Amino acid sequence: MAANNRRMSGKKGAQVGSGGQRRRGLEGKGPTPPAEMRKGHAKQRAAAAKARRSQGRPQRRPGGKGTSELVVGRNPVVEALREGVPASTLYVQQFIDNDERVREALQLAAERGGINLMEAPRPELDRMTNGLNHQGLVLQVPPYEYAHPEDLLDAAADEGEDALIVALDGVTDPRNLGAVVRSVSAFGGHGVVVPERRAAGMTAGAWKTSAGTAARTPVARATNLTRALEQYKKAGVVVVGLAADGEVELGELEALEGPVAIVVGSEGKGLSRLVGETCDFRVRIPMPGGAESLNAGVAAGIVLYEAARRRA
Repeated sequence: MAANNRRMSGKKGAQVGSGGQRRRGLEGKGPTPPAEMRKGHAKQRAAAAKARRSQGRPQRRPGGKGTSELVVGRNPVVEALREGVPASTLYVQQFIDNDERVREALQLAAERGGINLMEAPRPELDRMTNGLNHQGLVLQVPPYEYAHPEDLLDAAADEGEDALIVALDGVTDPRNLGAVVRSVSAFGGHGVVVPERRAAGMTAGAWKTSAGTAARTPVARATNLTRALEQYKKAGVVVVGLAADGEVELGELEALEGPVAIVVGSEGKGLSRLVGETCDFRVRIPMPGGAESLNAGVAAGIVLYEAARRRA
């Protein structure tokens, strides 16, 4: 009998009924819930963040101000006024030769309004410009008022849209910044983020390259770009870095259909190490022509177009 008990104890499988658990385990669980209801999904995080913001937004510090700038010389001053670069004062040298460019500068400043006209002796203008060849015209550009990075999320939420943001990592040419601002405006983006240090800011050159779009497209300044991107990720935004050796090709990136921050590095060095490690995806733009890289303005424009096309 003992031997029989030992044989019985060695049998595999359950000795009692399963109570229907196996049958229930085989049953379907119903349709897959939408992305907004799936825990951990990017769209679910974005919906939760949007709900939190709608309950009342905390007071945040502004992104700070840049420094004032002087545009020097007749042609640069006229071009800045034509392009709508913000200006507070136009300095005109006493007894200046009143040529066509001087007349146009005075006319543009008067038509715009809000620009002070100041007459100054040549030595004073020499002192202001540190001896540059000002040709009797100097335009003072006031400090740019930067937004806070989270303001761009609020702008998207206010419009009922998924965030579409471009962040620049190590881009030092203001013309590239202006070109990116122009592309963001053209493709329905919600703003641009730049680091506070070692990066291009909204200078007169950036304003001119933006072709006036900087007046309606906010530029935010982040004390720490990596930290700002991490905050975006917590809010449900997918962070996508552009890299020539990226693991995902642009056409395969489904994340562009939802809230996304596109990070563009410098043309020479690309993304910095910490920023690259923060990205959810590293994406490459296919270039059949064999070019090694694209400048920041062109690269951002290509990805923004693809995002806009998918969201249309």
